Amino acid sequence: MSSQGPHSDKNCKGTFREKLLIICSNLGVEDVEHLKFLCIGLVPNKNLEKSSSASDVFEHLLAEDLLSENDPFFLAELLYIIGQKKLLQYLNYTKEKVEHLLPTQRRVSLFRNLLYELSADIDKEKLKDMIFLLGDSLPKTEMTSLGLLAFLEKQDKIDENNLKYLEDLCKTVVPKLLRNIEKYKREKATQIVVSPADKEAESLYQGEEELFSQTEVKRFLEALPQGESWQNKHARSGEILKCVFTWLGFTVCKYDNVTKGRMEEVLQEQKCNPDHVNGDCFVFCILTHGKFGAVYSSDEALIPIREIMSHFTARQCPGLADKPKLFFIQACQGDEIQPSVSIEADALNPEQQPTSLQGILQDSIPVEADFLLGLATVPGYVSFRDVQEGSWYIQSLCNHLKTLVPSHEDILSILTAVNNDVSQRADRLGTKKQMPQPAFTLRKKLIFPVPPDELSL
Repeated sequence: MSSQGPHSDKNCKGTFREKLLIICSNLGVEDVEHLKFLCIGLVPNKNLEKSSSASDVFEHLLAEDLLSENDPFFLAELLYIIGQKKLLQYLNYTKEKVEHLLPTQRRVSLFRNLLYELSADIDKEKLKDMIFLLGDSLPKTEMTSLGLLAFLEKQDKIDENNLKYLEDLCKTVVPKLLRNIEKYKREKATQIVVSPADKEAESLYQGEEELFSQTEVKRFLEALPQGESWQNKHARSGEILKCVFTWLGFTVCKYDNVTKGRMEEVLQEQKCNPDHVNGDCFVFCILTHGKFGAVYSSDEALIPIREIMSHFTARQCPGLADKPKLFFIQACQGDEIQPSVSIEADALNPEQQPTSLQGILQDSIPVEADFLLGLATVPGYVSFRDVQEGSWYIQSLCNHLKTLVPSHEDILSILTAVNNDVSQRADRLGTKKQMPQPAFTLRKKLIFPVPPDELSL
């Protein structure tokens, strides 16, 4: 890597190519190799192999429409990844701005990012150990850690869906890197690629999906215009927990012991349901076991929550465009544990530290307005159910809908009350607790109409 600092040019004046030339002059041989690696899959390999300088790489990016004066973000992303953040100024970016845009505009795949991160943590000694273990399967040439990983990929030993070979190698030589691989798997399970036709929606709603504390929810509700609210006027709307949502005027469809194949059929049926045009709201509830941003089907297939929700974006399901879409997930987010005497767990070790809420919840919700995802528990913890009365979360949700809908409370206020209720519950020994967590991109208050009759639960 070059030790030369960025040229002194506070205003970063000059033509676009002049700015690219300044960036080139501050990148060393190692930086160029890193850029080439990160561009694999986006720039033809034959072009990358012929590139000997940063300017060569930039020419290919320009030719592939990956870089332009009007949209230099991909280069900004590359510079950010390789640690050349000072050079972002020549593209009119800052580190903070890149970090803000990465979740919705990243071009470097999660897989390529993973390999790059792993290579940075494989020092010379560990690299020698890996090369020794692989023996005659490697060419007799000097290799960097990045070169080794690129070679394994080229030989089809590893790919974005198959990391077993790499996991075994890391397990023997650098066990700590297994954490990076597990993190990648979780992120990949919740990732959905936004097609070009969805870009407009992406730009419109970029940054809207946020996680809120109860205090923040209160402030958010107070800030919403009082006249802006959804009112459900139609009886035929969606599906959810049969008793309560039938009472609320929904048409309810119930599916038991759903396999992965059957789940896909159900999602297609609901996505194409012509009744959505006449409805005001759609609700989808899943009660099952779960793990890290995904739920299990009855045949034990792991289905990402985001994959489920993506069927109901405005592009996929026009009948639900500009209408609230609510998803309630009663499931844990990790490995199953032995249930206690009167409490059963849906899946995860309560002693385990939670993974990032940003990583699980925000990645699960589509980059589009008018979605709400309600999870029974924050990532990293179990959700519990009483063997007599059922799950804490679903019990509380139903009870608070019954109590607060007649008081004209909106859905976020109801879920805040659910959070408060469930957080105060404990098992009979007082040692196990639970905290639900909503994430949403709703633009208005959602208020259900008051049913004409009382509900008996």
